[in-house]
Amino acid sequence: MTTALHTSALTSLTLLARGKVRDNYAVGDDRILMVASDRISAFDVIMGEPIPGKGVLLTQMTLFWFDILGPRGLNLCPIHLTGEAPESVVSAAEAPQVTGRSMLVKRLKPIPVEAVVRGYLAGSGWKEYQESRCVCGVKLPEGLLNASKLPEPIYTPAAKAAAGEHDENITFERTVEMIGADLATRIRDISLAIYKAASEIALKKGIIIADTKFEFGLDADGTLVLMDEVLTPDSSRYWPLESYVVGSNPPSYDKQFLRDWLEQVRINGKPWDKTPPAPHLPREVIEKTAAKYQEALQRLTA
Repeated sequence: MTTALHTSALTSLTLLARGKVRDNYAVGDDRILMVASDRISAFDVIMGEPIPGKGVLLTQMTLFWFDILGPRGLNLCPIHLTGEAPESVVSAAEAPQVTGRSMLVKRLKPIPVEAVVRGYLAGSGWKEYQESRCVCGVKLPEGLLNASKLPEPIYTPAAKAAAGEHDENITFERTVEMIGADLATRIRDISLAIYKAASEIALKKGIIIADTKFEFGLDADGTLVLMDEVLTPDSSRYWPLESYVVGSNPPSYDKQFLRDWLEQVRINGKPWDKTPPAPHLPREVIEKTAAKYQEALQRLTA
């Protein structure tokens, strides 16, 4: 594990934005250096303590999937990697903040739609199904249970929300209104193809990818490009195959351990209200969360 990096501080480049995990810096006007910090968020609140090595693990997992899905592999969609070393655009003194946890990528026009694909019924999808037998306008058969595998993966997009707010689940028809039929259809079809390919690969490694979300952008020529992180435990629901039982939530490789701890923690005798500041994370929670991420990467790349 590397030394924990809660917040990067590069002075050789201009900071564009800080997200929940990534710090993005401008490299000229056509590239971005994405630095994955060790920050972790839950319930849309960033924790004060980092998870050592998390940014490196997320970056390595994203690069693993890009290698499989992109031009050098299945070639399902153009990807935003430039192929250049991130260390090449920062000073030598700043290289330790970048090495292993960064991607130098093309600067794209982001599409304001989260491309969500679900292969199993879980989370907000399970809640919505109980109420309407639908998920984001997609009708599903009767008799499904929590964590049931769906007859076929479904595309259930979300509209990107402002920082600190929840993304809003929307119908495919709404995405057509937002970005046009051609682009909406291409994003849907590519997302389903990527999910199907990745879920088959993961299953052979003993991991179920219950659902995931992708982000896309357009380059200067209007080409649709897969961007940001891909198929990590931060953007996907990873379940160990050996623990999977229909009807209950399997233990996951994502932030669920942290969420469960936060749900039961008490501050001055009261539950945390899920607003900043976040509760102080004890060493045990930090170490167990880090171990979950590490195990997911090891199983995938074994």
